[in-house]
Amino acid sequence: MNARPVAPMAESSAGAGTPVGAKQRVARAARAVLDPVAGLLAGAGVRADFLSAIGLVLSLAAALAFFEGWFRAGSLLTALAGLCDLLDGQVARRAASGSRFGAFLDSTLDRFSEGAILTGIAGFYISGLVSLVLDPTLAAAQLERGLMPSTWAAVALTAVVALVGSFMVSYTRARAEGLGLECKVGWFERPERVVLVIVAGLFGVGPVMPAALLLFVVLSFSTVTQRVAYVWKHTRAAGRDT
Repeated sequence: MNARPVAPMAESSAGAGTPVGAKQRVARAARAVLDPVAGLLAGAGVRADFLSAIGLVLSLAAALAFFEGWFRAGSLLTALAGLCDLLDGQVARRAASGSRFGAFLDSTLDRFSEGAILTGIAGFYISGLVSLVLDPTLAAAQLERGLMPSTWAAVALTAVVALVGSFMVSYTRARAEGLGLECKVGWFERPERVVLVIVAGLFGVGPVMPAALLLFVVLSFSTVTQRVAYVWKHTRAAGRDT
């Protein structure tokens, strides 16, 4: 789920006891498990960019599944897309085919994939709200169960805000790196966001997804705040801002 690097990136300075340190250990374990698969794919001539493209197609299929209310299918497709995202970097390293454009393309498709999935989820709740407006009988049945039409609108809006949060997490790091700062603070990055959506979707349509979207928003903007504070500390507070 990380961009394919041209050269190894330095690890975060966080200690081994921090969430970031634990995340790095999980990432290393995942790479070790998938390394034989990456070797087979590289040996068969499968290109990393092809895996990135397959991941995008799977993400678009997941977005459609979520939009149709097939949350469990959407979770499965999202997991398969994430697997392709994990493998593409390893295949690139195995085949020594990493490039700047490959890293750029991978990151771009990642943003597009995540945006599509969250849009599909938001679309499901917007569609539900429209159905209530067009069918008074359905709206009355929902009210009897204690579900207000505004609930559908609120969840759809939460999904949209989650989409903004996910893009802001990526943007703040990219913008900081454009200023020459390695901004890896905050742990709620793409892998964690994808896992949260997958787990929530496995519970199907119900209260878990709205709760997960709310958590998504809180954790995303928490990471954004951490990164803004980090850049401020290492520029203006350090006297480097001119």
